[in-house]
Amino acid sequence: MVTVEGTSTARFEPVRAALAAHIESGDELGASIAVDVDGVMEVDMWGGHADTARTVPWSRDALVSLWSTTKTLSSLAALVLVDRGELELHRPVAEYWPAFAAQGKQDIEVRHVLSHTAGLSGWEQPFTMDDLCHWPTASARLAAQAPWWKPGTAAGYHMQTQGQLVGELVRRVSGRTLTEFVDTEIAGPLGADVQIGAREADWPRIAALVPPAQLPGILADPAPEAVFTRTLLGSPARDEHVDTPQWRRAELGAVNGHGNARGLARALSVISRRGTANGHRLLSPDTVDRIFDVQADGVDLFLGVPVRWGIGYALADPRTMPHMPTGTICFWVGRGGSVVMMDLDRRITFAYTMNRLGDGILGSERTHSYIRHVYECLGTAAD
Repeated sequence: MVTVEGTSTARFEPVRAALAAHIESGDELGASIAVDVDGVMEVDMWGGHADTARTVPWSRDALVSLWSTTKTLSSLAALVLVDRGELELHRPVAEYWPAFAAQGKQDIEVRHVLSHTAGLSGWEQPFTMDDLCHWPTASARLAAQAPWWKPGTAAGYHMQTQGQLVGELVRRVSGRTLTEFVDTEIAGPLGADVQIGAREADWPRIAALVPPAQLPGILADPAPEAVFTRTLLGSPARDEHVDTPQWRRAELGAVNGHGNARGLARALSVISRRGTANGHRLLSPDTVDRIFDVQADGVDLFLGVPVRWGIGYALADPRTMPHMPTGTICFWVGRGGSVVMMDLDRRITFAYTMNRLGDGILGSERTHSYIRHVYECLGTAAD
């Protein structure tokens, strides 16, 4: 029988059993799960292996590339600046970044960037991985680009561009890179083992990612001029780039964060606990409430499924995430199934990271299984 390391309170033992079963079956290679309940880490467990040969156990402090779960950290960085009055959600991006006004973008607001409604869901071609990893080039190209739909009228998931847009705002407002800001203003104060990119000293801790056997079956328009097609072609990062020095050294605030479940839960519990965690206040309750201002609600132009977008995060919706109850809950997922969700009604933060990627659009079958088990342990059934 597989041994799952770490701790869990008695009521969450079914979550431990579920993780062990997924590792035993081979569905999981290695993974970590954390559940913070109002500042108490009731679940902090891990198991499996960090390498495909199964020679390196997944350790307590193993890190993994988070793919799009990274966006939860970038959005939190922006909200910290909003809370300080240095960034205003309803002001035009161009007030902070004058070149951004080009090509009719003068009225795009900060909230549009944070809710995937800015109309800039990919870079115009040609655009390469080298361009993506060179910050000045990636920003200049977005500043010079025209939106692909009328901003604010619909959401189209900004798969790899959102990190650039948010990161540029953070740089211009704070004078620090997004990597530096997350490190000094979020990870450090909250004791969270998360980072944008990865410090070279931490590379030995990073688990190797295993791509899924097949691509997710995204239900979207494959026509050349469709938002789906343009976004996919205009988002150059691919599975083969992960675990390379270029990926780890880059600042890609949408996709290349590194961390584990414990680190994500510690960082994002500041939202579940309405602004204060680990003795540090990062946000006011009013700023936390603004996350739940609905900016778009309908079929996402890229993802092809219904998503209710708030400010920086998706909001709980049974159409989007099965087994997640309705209520004051925000979340986001990463490619392959990693997730962090913040349940403000119950003051719970749940995080899951893994190195074998699943093939779902928004979370894998394993993701949904763990969410279901967590809420069953809490005695709360999804609607």
